[in-house]
Amino acid sequence: MANLFSRAVDACFEHLGVAAVYTPDGGAAVDIRVIARRPDQVLDFGDTRIHAETAVFDVRVSEVVAPRPGDRLTVDGSEYVVQGEPVRDPERLVWTLDVRPM
Repeated sequence: MANLFSRAVDACFEHLGVAAVYTPDGGAAVDIRVIARRPDQVLDFGDTRIHAETAVFDVRVSEVVAPRPGDRLTVDGSEYVVQGEPVRDPERLVWTLDVRPM
């Protein structure tokens, strides 16, 4: 079953992903594919609501084994830094990286 999930993830990244460069903090850059998600967040601050744009990228565990806060991601010429701890999916095939622009 794991092989089926792995093939499905690979197909998703092949068709929906875009080229990116992942650079571990203090390490060598690696060419990867990412799937970008940019969910907007609405935050309550007292009586005010604040609309905040966010950026989240999914990367395959097979391409980025151990992402960490402070690592960098370059997508379409835009540079981001990983903030917070990356989260892995239940099948342990995909990391979700919360990033902020550099």
